[in-house]
Amino acid sequence: MVKTTSFPYPSADGVHQIYAAQWIPEGEPKAVVQMVHGICEYVERYDRFARFLAQRGYLVCGEDHLGHGRTGKAEGIFGWFSEEEGWNRVLTDTHHLTEQMREKWPRLPYFLFGHSMGSFLTRHALIRWPGEVTGAVLSGTGQESAPMIAAGKSLSGLLKKMGKGREVSPLITKLSLGAYNRKFAPNRTRVDWLSRDPAVQDAYLADPLCTFLPTVGMFRDMMEGLTIIGTPANLTKMDKNTPVFFLSGDRDPVGQMGKGVERVYRLFKEAGCKDVTLRLYREGRHEMLNECNYEQVQKDILNWIETHLPARKEAI
Repeated sequence: MVKTTSFPYPSADGVHQIYAAQWIPEGEPKAVVQMVHGICEYVERYDRFARFLAQRGYLVCGEDHLGHGRTGKAEGIFGWFSEEEGWNRVLTDTHHLTEQMREKWPRLPYFLFGHSMGSFLTRHALIRWPGEVTGAVLSGTGQESAPMIAAGKSLSGLLKKMGKGREVSPLITKLSLGAYNRKFAPNRTRVDWLSRDPAVQDAYLADPLCTFLPTVGMFRDMMEGLTIIGTPANLTKMDKNTPVFFLSGDRDPVGQMGKGVERVYRLFKEAGCKDVTLRLYREGRHEMLNECNYEQVQKDILNWIETHLPARKEAI
């Protein structure tokens, strides 16, 4: 039986509370798996996967970022991080949860699972706090070219200076999320790019915690994060012995239909990372945990984690 609990803790912005959830297995956990969710969603969207892991002995946790989920609802604004240092504050909030869980379970192996924007945050965490975790799973990641990121940063930065930081820009939305969906035209919904499963698309659009769009300020903050994690010199700061599992659909526009994921995989290899695995799922779109073959994806992630548990590695 899986027990679920939730709790708040102070945000790095010094104002708000971050809301976290955990899925607790029966008996002593094998390891902790921390979920880092993506843009325009929240951690409890991962309930099915979290229960899958908890039923197999893993303690799962995660938090709703600033401007997202229960945190955003309490703030009274969605799609917005902070007036200043937004990316860094969200990164710090995720790390504060890591610190709390490590303090409570100091001897357990610790894995990060980051999806989409959460994979960008996880990649930054590997740079900022090298060697802190046992391993990392990066789902639905990618890396736009430096000129594309610079253009996005320039446009959003200009709009923010014009006082539009808390607003949604139709132009930026069209160039980002809109461009993802156009890959699957003619479209049934505005989120066809998330999954092949129409039920997933409809559930997302019916979820009041997913219907918002990112503000100009959030987009600007994310471009800042992509700049940091896409710089080869920064990647050399990672612990080269930390294993990393990249997984994505080969029809995921965030990962440039697989090419962007392969680019990041090569960046990690070139940075000297010794244990890097890449799995692209045929016809899969952005959310592989919500794809038609999600059961196989869950099993693949579980198998990768279990083969990287310290006791298992020593036995091999």
